[in-house]
Amino acid sequence: MWTSGQYRRLVRASAWYDLVVMAAFVTPWSFVALHGLLASITRLFDLPGQLPPFEPMHLLMANLLGSIVCVWAVLRIRDPQPVYGRYDAAGRVLFAAWQLYAVLHGASAVLWAFLFFELAWGVSQLLPVRGEGHTRVQTSALS
Repeated sequence: MWTSGQYRRLVRASAWYDLVVMAAFVTPWSFVALHGLLASITRLFDLPGQLPPFEPMHLLMANLLGSIVCVWAVLRIRDPQPVYGRYDAAGRVLFAAWQLYAVLHGASAVLWAFLFFELAWGVSQLLPVRGEGHTRVQTSALS
């Protein structure tokens, strides 16, 4: 169980993680470099699965993903509200589901590292916050 202050720090920490990890997805040039690094890691460790070359449409999707995740991260860094942590946890569960689906359908096993962190941050942000239910009742009573 988290205290309110601990949970706010957790929300901010998960946002910093997102900003650092996803920054390379924001531009075509940085993503090409990241893709090359991930391909090298896949070859170096002889990981199963594919990391195919990206076509312009794939690159666009990666850049859109990186852009929106980075904007979402900056919002949570500047204002780490507990409700944002709950929404972020839901997003991470979805991301983890699609990453698992991709790995099980032939994507590079390098995704396991990303999947681990998605689940770790997601589960952490789903844990209860001390006094969270009480605050909701008070807020509802004031309406």
